[in-house]
Amino acid sequence: MLAGVAVLGGIAYAVWHSQPHFVQRIRYPLRYEAIVRGHARNYDLDPSLLAAVIYTESRFDANARSDAGAIGLMQLLPDTARGIAVRTGGDGFVVSDLYVPELNVRYGAWYLRNLLNRYKDERTALAAYHAGQGNVDRWRREGVGIQFPETRSYVSKVERVKKIYAGSYATELGLP
Repeated sequence: MLAGVAVLGGIAYAVWHSQPHFVQRIRYPLRYEAIVRGHARNYDLDPSLLAAVIYTESRFDANARSDAGAIGLMQLLPDTARGIAVRTGGDGFVVSDLYVPELNVRYGAWYLRNLLNRYKDERTALAAYHAGQGNVDRWRREGVGIQFPETRSYVSKVERVKKIYAGSYATELGLP
């Protein structure tokens, strides 16, 4: 009896971790493909990374709003977005702009590119996207890794989902 349960458990594990693309597409939908592709290209980002951040942040819900006040697809804080708007030539920023997929992804892609340039490492840039640059800078000064369990989980999830998007949506994301 136990051997049968173990075999079934092994089969279930194998099926779960080797799901065909159509199952992955159901579990991990892709929306706003043209926006993701365009801003990934504009900011020299891997489109599967950009899609994975959006999925992890908002599950592609343009109206998402966190308890912390982060808004839209890429869950940007209004003050962060206002700073990005100023740095990228915008002078008429209003908070409601963050509900517009085109603007939200543009600001988020710009921010992610800047974090990647600053930290030279995807995991560290993702940690900064999630926990803030001040926390990441402090951890680096102290010579320690990511100190927040939720940020470690976030970084791992984005990296896992990035692989799923690259495998399941290569054509839509313009990947080779």
